[in-house]
Amino acid sequence: MFFVYILKCNNGSFYTGVSGDIQQRLYDHLHCKGGRYTKIHKPEQLVYVEIFHTKKEALLREKEIKGWRREKKINLIKSRSLRCK
Repeated sequence: MFFVYILKCNNGSFYTGVSGDIQQRLYDHLHCKGGRYTKIHKPEQLVYVEIFHTKKEALLREKEIKGWRREKKINLIKSRSLRCK
């Protein structure tokens, strides 16, 4: 399984990522071992997760979400907190 996730950062921004091990990835983000963006903008909360069977599906969804404006991401987060594919 692969996870597409959205983190809310301390400046109010959102970080979208993909991982095969979401618990480890969240630990990495929280301990400054994650992406460059989350080293600067500390993550505060996991606000959204989708589950995919293949990495390809997850990467395509991550790319789609990253292309969205903030308002559309907020609507996604409000609509569901967990979505399985």
